[in-house]
Amino acid sequence: MSTDRPARLGSGLSTLIPDAPAAAPASPAGAGAPPAGGRATPVDRLAPGRFQPRRRFGEPALNALARSIREHGVLQPLLVRPAAEDPARYEIVAGERRWLAARRAGLAEVPAVVSDLDDRAAMEAALAENIQRNALTPIEEAEGYKRLLEEFGCTQERLSTVVGRSRPHIANTLRLLTLPEHVRNLVDDRTLSAGHARALLAAPDPVRLANRVVAEGMSVRRVEHLVSGQQDTRRRRTGAKDADVLALEQELGDSLGLRVSVAQKGDGGSLTLHYRSLDQLDDLLGRLRR
Repeated sequence: MSTDRPARLGSGLSTLIPDAPAAAPASPAGAGAPPAGGRATPVDRLAPGRFQPRRRFGEPALNALARSIREHGVLQPLLVRPAAEDPARYEIVAGERRWLAARRAGLAEVPAVVSDLDDRAAMEAALAENIQRNALTPIEEAEGYKRLLEEFGCTQERLSTVVGRSRPHIANTLRLLTLPEHVRNLVDDRTLSAGHARALLAAPDPVRLANRVVAEGMSVRRVEHLVSGQQDTRRRRTGAKDADVLALEQELGDSLGLRVSVAQKGDGGSLTLHYRSLDQLDDLLGRLRR
């Protein structure tokens, strides 16, 4: 067994899997599959991992994989670790979908590589494998990131190395968890894409707009345009200022040493300078006259 924690999972799970002698093919007799690495392990001694980030496997996809396994066997070994409560049994770290399909295919054994991984390493490996396979929904991916950050004290820098994703990608994915539950469910069942979800983050009413996006089949660009228009309307109705106006007020205020207010009305507006004493007013008037 290996106790070394991988320095980089984003480059592949091979860093987690120690060299192991080839085992007999975990395939039906006569299937003609090549030998798979790892040890032949009874399927009834395996159990789903506690850190599996994937919640949806899809019945059609599982059935298709089971048909393939009946013909070709399991071509890639599972990654497992000894179960805490019973060392004779194993917890699946990576490969739960292959295990489920193998059971459907009627296999008694599957190839597995056993590694002594602590909880954080197991969570990292499970998340990395699923991301590499593009198997997670954006919400599942975000929940995996959040769990590693909050439960295991993983930094975003390490997380970026582990999963092979940029830090901005991780930060933007985590923001999806702030969406209302209804919108997250639409993303989770892939009715909405990650691009749609990111655009909806800035919507005043993301639930209503999400339902409209689904009903009308809107593109991401169309959603972004609508959200931008809704923000402009909201600012006009509430009097809220956009970031450019606030930045201008700050710049002028720093230059003049006064509080500055800018109010827009159509193409025009007003600029108000606030003074706290007559001395400040005299100084301002002197600069204006010059």
